[in-house]
Amino acid sequence: MNLLATTSTVAISLYALLSTFYKSAQVLYALPTNVSSASDDVVVSDALPSVDVIVPCFNEDPRTLSACLRSIAGQDYIGKLQVYVVDDGSGNLEAQAPVHDAYAEDPRFSFILLRENVGKRKAQIAAIRRSSGDLVLNVDSDTILAADVVTKLARKMQDPAIGAAMGQLTASNRNDTWLTRLIDMEYWLACNEERAAQARFGAVMCCCGPCAMYRRSALLLLLDQYETQFFRGKPSDFGEDRHLTILMLKAGFQTEYVPDAVAATVVPDRLRPYLRQQLRWARSTFRDTFLALRLLPELDRYLTLDVVGQNLGPLLLAVSSLAALAQLALTATVPWWTGLIIASMTVVRCSVAAFRARELRFLGFSLHTIINIFLLLPVKAYALCTLSNSDWLSRKSANLPNEGEKQVVIPNPIAGPNAKIAGSVRSKDLSRRSSSFVTSNSICSGE
Repeated sequence: MNLLATTSTVAISLYALLSTFYKSAQVLYALPTNVSSASDDVVVSDALPSVDVIVPCFNEDPRTLSACLRSIAGQDYIGKLQVYVVDDGSGNLEAQAPVHDAYAEDPRFSFILLRENVGKRKAQIAAIRRSSGDLVLNVDSDTILAADVVTKLARKMQDPAIGAAMGQLTASNRNDTWLTRLIDMEYWLACNEERAAQARFGAVMCCCGPCAMYRRSALLLLLDQYETQFFRGKPSDFGEDRHLTILMLKAGFQTEYVPDAVAATVVPDRLRPYLRQQLRWARSTFRDTFLALRLLPELDRYLTLDVVGQNLGPLLLAVSSLAALAQLALTATVPWWTGLIIASMTVVRCSVAAFRARELRFLGFSLHTIINIFLLLPVKAYALCTLSNSDWLSRKSANLPNEGEKQVVIPNPIAGPNAKIAGSVRSKDLSRRSSSFVTSNSICSGE
């Protein structure tokens, strides 16, 4: 039984040393600097790049989709802006029709209806291949952008060395439940500690899917690799944001974080959907970490510490926790050293976060330690043992469209016959047209 106590003590001590060094470096590098760059300067509209906003959606709540599109339509960007809403074979098209109709007369908006569900990644690609802007902004359909998000991300992207940039994420439904409040704090820490520190070296390891901008010239070089990702001989469709970011870094581009480009996204409000999401994310992280290992020699040494801290740290914590629980169950002795270290590190981390964010609510993030030990660590262990599983868990499986499928373009009569595709499907015609889309095997924009 002394072996259990020794194992727990050694593992938690190593975890404390690693985490203290890693988190201290992370907080230090995450601190804002006073160094300005050319990309932060105000420029005239003629110099601003054109931007295509791509919004893939699948069975989205019409109210949520409406809020997303309204935030995009209200952007203060003075350059050229086009919006492509890609419906990925939703079963609630009739309910979404009023949302489409609201933008039928806006020449900036185009709607692409996919014949069947093909998955988020391929829905994005369908719009990327149809669009032509200098920059591509991927936005999730449950995300609301602050009015200046496109402007701030586009300014950052004026540096030709930058291939991708992400904004800061918050939870739009933060006040719904205790879990959404916790996730909102988790997002703040992920953005303003992890991503901010990585951005100091121009190597954000994951430009998050709800709000991430890419340079089209770089994107086109990587599109085939992005579309045909495989893991152990099987197609890999989730984790598209992390994989595309890693591809950008492999191609020699920088990836950045813009903290004042704020996007609010809907987060799970119950444990079961949250754990499913975490399982999918864990599989994606493990898969692309293997790919990212080849990049580390070319990046700053901090990025190596970052990868080690994020992967070895949880392993040490898991070993220590398991040994401590076994010791408690078998000998009825309390592993006080393990408990003291975990409690102390939790208090310190939450206090530092509360100080940096100037919000006392971050002291409540201590609850996350319990969830991490008893729920998230087992989920990560299961993810590592089931890496070959590509089930989205929260959506039905995707079937690929046939090669060379026909496109049918219905021009917007308001914008004129020669205008770029824009508009929506009228609700009174939706049932009839949805049926024709299936039989004609088409990808179609609205009228």
